[in-house]
Amino acid sequence: MPRYVLEVMYDGTQFHGSQVQGAIPTVQLAINKVLSTLFRTAIATLGASRTDEGVHALSNFYQFDLETGLLPDLLYKCNAMLPPALAVKNIFQAVNPEFNARFDAVRRRYRYRIYATKNPFLYEHALYYPYPLNLESLQQTAAIIAEHTCFESFAKRNAQNFTFNCTIHQSYWEERAGELHYVVEANRFLRGMVRGLVCTQLHIARKGQPGDMNRILDAQDCTKAFFNVAGHGLYLEKITYPDGTFVCA
Repeated sequence: MPRYVLEVMYDGTQFHGSQVQGAIPTVQLAINKVLSTLFRTAIATLGASRTDEGVHALSNFYQFDLETGLLPDLLYKCNAMLPPALAVKNIFQAVNPEFNARFDAVRRRYRYRIYATKNPFLYEHALYYPYPLNLESLQQTAAIIAEHTCFESFAKRNAQNFTFNCTIHQSYWEERAGELHYVVEANRFLRGMVRGLVCTQLHIARKGQPGDMNRILDAQDCTKAFFNVAGHGLYLEKITYPDGTFVCA
């Protein structure tokens, strides 16, 4: 049976997370409803990455199987029926019918946006943080993160992970259009890990030294890290699959 893949983007403030949770409005539920309506059969999708309530995505992927061919103008029809805060960017067909949107991804990249001057147009789309920050200190702390592979300190308590190991490919801060952004890319992330990395770095920048990150990571204890930054500053920016995974549908 052919396996198709939707690439989507969404404003996370309008959903209670990405994954289906009964009848609560989520990204996946909205996609399932539209596809099921269009194809007149029950369709359940599988998402590449789960995002929490308030977290946005510039690119996330949802796979679904379909015995019949795709409808003409499916991209247009999906977007006409989906909520305004959710859009389909592309529709692909997986070359391998056993493709798995979650486990076949080789990299994921997140971006966390911070602004220091109150701006109502950034409300719920970046974190308002009106405190002085030393960019050099933040960069040093971010570089330390990339040197580690075990992130148990950044896994939520009682998280059922088969491993706490992650390979960090990029970890850095940058200034962009009056904002401060943290960018991190890895082969995988633990749930809540990116927000934990952001919050802990902000805490260290104001009250500690970059080397404190080494001690927090080496402790392998989530009570040593900080997690309380809002989800609306976080964006799932990119998911990478091996070349040749998709063809245009």
